[in-house]
Amino acid sequence: MGLRFDVLTLFPEMIEGYCSLALLGRGVKNGIIEVHTTNPRDFTHDKHRRVDDTPYGGSAGMVMMAPPVFEAYESIEKLPDNEFIMLTPQGEPYSQKISKELAQKKQIILLCGRYEGFDERIRLGLKPREISLGDYVLTGGELGALCIIDSVSRHLHGFLGKDESAVDDSFSEGLKGLLEHPQYTRPREYRGLKVPEVLLNGNHGEIEKYRLSERIKRTKERRGDLWEKIGKNFENI
Repeated sequence: MGLRFDVLTLFPEMIEGYCSLALLGRGVKNGIIEVHTTNPRDFTHDKHRRVDDTPYGGSAGMVMMAPPVFEAYESIEKLPDNEFIMLTPQGEPYSQKISKELAQKKQIILLCGRYEGFDERIRLGLKPREISLGDYVLTGGELGALCIIDSVSRHLHGFLGKDESAVDDSFSEGLKGLLEHPQYTRPREYRGLKVPEVLLNGNHGEIEKYRLSERIKRTKERRGDLWEKIGKNFENI
């Protein structure tokens, strides 16, 4: 059995469509991952199938109601080693480190919000781990859930074809937390832009020195905040 993802969403088509394509689709087909959706609207008990209501105390927007979310969550079969995640701007920032940690689980349950947010009793009663994709707000949590499914799946054996492909991703342990170096392929020259000569000479020692230099350069230029944390590891390079 592969790593199981269960997504609580009002728009299951968004999840199912994306996860049927490309590497994720192949991962599902090969049994490396499973992706299931549960719609809280299926757990409403009124003729309008209502999942949101106005907030007590007054304010703009609507709030996701607790009962449909509780019942939808409780309907999911839980595996022994699972993680329940709420996608919210108030959560801990998502990172490569967290994605690798989640890849060790047997099941990840993802709760996607809509409207102005969740009834607080969902947090208090179900106690999810709260994760944010960044300091911005989306119309729903589905994109965040897909980011987690995609990034976590890359760590699973066989998902990328060659496991070493994930080792050379930006932020990975293989690159010691640095951004990835520039990549080139054929043709050697295009519109006056040439592939660096060092990549063509077959000297693997020189190639690796060049790539490390470019990783350091890119990280300094593009992610000064990241360089402040890890730069001391490269002081003698």
